[in-house]
Amino acid sequence: MMILTEAELRKIVSLDLDAIECVENAFYALATKPVAMPPILRLDIPEHRGEVDVKTAYVPGIDSFAIKISPGFFDNPTLGLPSVNGMMVLLSSKTGLVESLLLDNGYLTDIRTAAAGAVAAKHLSREDSKTATIFGAGVQAQLQLQALTLVRPIEKAFIWARDSAKAEQAAQIASKKLGIPVTAITDPQEAARLGDVIVTTTPAAAPVLQFGWLSPGQHITAMGSDAEHKNELAPEIISKADLYIADSLKQTRRLGELHHAIEAGLIATEASYDELGAVIANSAKGRSAQSEITIADLTGTGVQDTAIATLARARAVRANAGTNFES
Repeated sequence: MMILTEAELRKIVSLDLDAIECVENAFYALATKPVAMPPILRLDIPEHRGEVDVKTAYVPGIDSFAIKISPGFFDNPTLGLPSVNGMMVLLSSKTGLVESLLLDNGYLTDIRTAAAGAVAAKHLSREDSKTATIFGAGVQAQLQLQALTLVRPIEKAFIWARDSAKAEQAAQIASKKLGIPVTAITDPQEAARLGDVIVTTTPAAAPVLQFGWLSPGQHITAMGSDAEHKNELAPEIISKADLYIADSLKQTRRLGELHHAIEAGLIATEASYDELGAVIANSAKGRSAQSEITIADLTGTGVQDTAIATLARARAVRANAGTNFES
């Protein structure tokens, strides 16, 4: 068994075109192969603002599959601790034996989540999208913007967050890292107006984006609503957008932005929508006009975890990284 620490994983896996392709292929497999992906196992610990998700998926043709344990305890920063950590276990698809223990503290999840945002933008946003607006100022805000610059000709970006000081700090960091002007905006409506691509990266329990703020031709990727109580988009956006795409329709009906539109009575419970993998596989239509408002509802899928964990192990083998352990 190979053990890899976060520090080792950061050296061999980064947010690059290979990681994006890896996640894109995972979505393609979800649409074209008999992937086994059980529902997310979720545990809430409300008195400590804690939640734990367990995700997994088996993809035929891949020799390994990952099981990911992902805790998020959102009061941790007041204790001087990170709010997100976790690990992935990679097992053999042939024998079930543990092959790797990836002690990534959520790093691989961050990479695959940002890569999914890039995949969504690549297939749903206008090819000439030059501006991006990010709602949120955390780690994922930085990574989602970085991922966008890899698939679209982003020339400038804007960041909005409830804490304007954090938005300003995030804008400065992103501008320096990416080499493009990134500006903190205090008015969320103005921020929304400025982005050809809008990405919401918050843990909000009430909408931070309203339909009346949107303009024809924009693409929205919502990736913060990975639990029933989380909600970043006003339900009206889902019902009025020209195109809605889910990462997993079963999941977005239960966890994502679609879930809230159904609860609000704006969308029928069994309304059918296409998934991102089908768009990638060309078995479903993506954007069909420059003027369309498109939405990607990303709740995070186990197939992404298997894909990124497999990539990490392959790179570790090539780099002779990690520690081999025999029980």
